[in-house]
Amino acid sequence: RMKPNSHIKIIIVDDHDLLREGISARLSDVGYIEIIAEGCNGQEAVTLCKQFKPDVLLMDISMPVMNGLEAAKQIMETGLKTRIIFLSIYDDNEYIQEALRIGASGFVLKDVSKPEMLNAIRSVAEGATYLGPKVAASLQDASGAQNDAECAYGLTKREKQVLALIAEGHLNKEIAYRLNISIRTVESHRSAIRDKTGGGNAAALAKIARELGL
Repeated sequence: RMKPNSHIKIIIVDDHDLLREGISARLSDVGYIEIIAEGCNGQEAVTLCKQFKPDVLLMDISMPVMNGLEAAKQIMETGLKTRIIFLSIYDDNEYIQEALRIGASGFVLKDVSKPEMLNAIRSVAEGATYLGPKVAASLQDASGAQNDAECAYGLTKREKQVLALIAEGHLNKEIAYRLNISIRTVESHRSAIRDKTGGGNAAALAKIARELGL
């Protein structure tokens, strides 16, 4: 746990300069927060965390070079004690669930008030998990909807999107670009789809996509 007088060392990573500078300005007058570095893509997030070992990383999800989820995975693998809070404009359940599965400690929307952002940073620095009220509500709605309609083969929404694009003949690189995810993520979705459906090649997967009406 944090000592009452200790500083929380923070790194902010967002590819939109204006947003990143806005968050930085918003936090700069808070006595117990020390912003030690800023970056603008996932690759920089990984490098900066290794170099500066922050307490908390505030990071966007959709970024060029490497997205936030991929960066978080790599940061977690290094064994750093950095706690990660994702900032997103979307309360997309796929993102939220994936973020928590990777091991992120918080997920807040970019339009949060300053008190809520500080609450998130403090909670996470002290070892708790923090989801903004909107995010938590959205996650609850989704779990209800998923139980109502258990999808054939148990594919997630994202896996269905990937499957539909495979059926249209798109390559992994094109699917990654269209869905704003990394090629490695597409490959892992693809292998999960194969495991769940038993479809081997692209033609078999296209047939399954047609069955599902995708």
